[in-house]
Amino acid sequence: MSAGTVTAPSAPPTQQQPVDKSAADTRIGLRAHVRHTGALVRRNLLWIKQDMESMFDAVLMPIVFTLLFVYVFGGSVGQALGGGREEYVQYVIPGLMAMMGMNMAMGVGTGFNQDFQTGVMDRFRSLPIGRSSVMIAKIVVELLRMLVATAILLIVALIIGFSVESIPGLIASIGLAMAFGVGLMWIFLTMGVVMKSAQAIQGMGFLVLMPLQFGSSIFAPTASMPGWLQAFTDYNPLSSLADAARGLMNGGLPVAHDVWVTLAWSVILTGVMAPIAIHKFRTKT
Repeated sequence: MSAGTVTAPSAPPTQQQPVDKSAADTRIGLRAHVRHTGALVRRNLLWIKQDMESMFDAVLMPIVFTLLFVYVFGGSVGQALGGGREEYVQYVIPGLMAMMGMNMAMGVGTGFNQDFQTGVMDRFRSLPIGRSSVMIAKIVVELLRMLVATAILLIVALIIGFSVESIPGLIASIGLAMAFGVGLMWIFLTMGVVMKSAQAIQGMGFLVLMPLQFGSSIFAPTASMPGWLQAFTDYNPLSSLADAARGLMNGGLPVAHDVWVTLAWSVILTGVMAPIAIHKFRTKT
């Protein structure tokens, strides 16, 4: 009599439970978040080193804008200020510093969207890292690019005759511009997550940013503008930022109100848009 082989019934396959990405992200501690952010900042900087063309906007844009506005509009606007081109240089350079954050912020949104399109975010999805670290690293690198652009702007400005009355005021102006730029970057990071293409982000960005830039005191005084436009510029945060930078760097203007308005806008934009951007990112990834 031969012995038969008895095969034990196989256990039914267990169904894989969905991973709660939000819960997984909250289990990562603060030190781990900082470590992940540092690693991602290094990754982004290495990418810039390999693709130096990505720095063209930060390097060339300050030069082009400075020379364009000073030598095209400097004579006529300078006369309206009671001087000439030299007077306009003192007026427009702090305004251009205020504008740097807006232009850099748009680059954050388009670059973030392109990372989705190229599959970079799929790699991040498979790693045990905090989702917010990915976005914070983008902002840190963009702030470094903004510092480079601001330094180039100041170098060109000094060459054409700009003078700084207060070094602490200059540092405070750069800090204000960076704080406001962070708030704008969270807006564009949200757009980078929810919009389908980088071209759509650029189109929407120009549609919003152009009225804000030219409907402000960045490039020219607002006294000669129509009444309805003056009302808009009074509530435009870019006007407050530009006026605060002028007062801090050159003196002669009260700056407390404009500084507090700029800081309030920066805190509100960051406080509202950062949680939205992080939530959208966690949901999408």
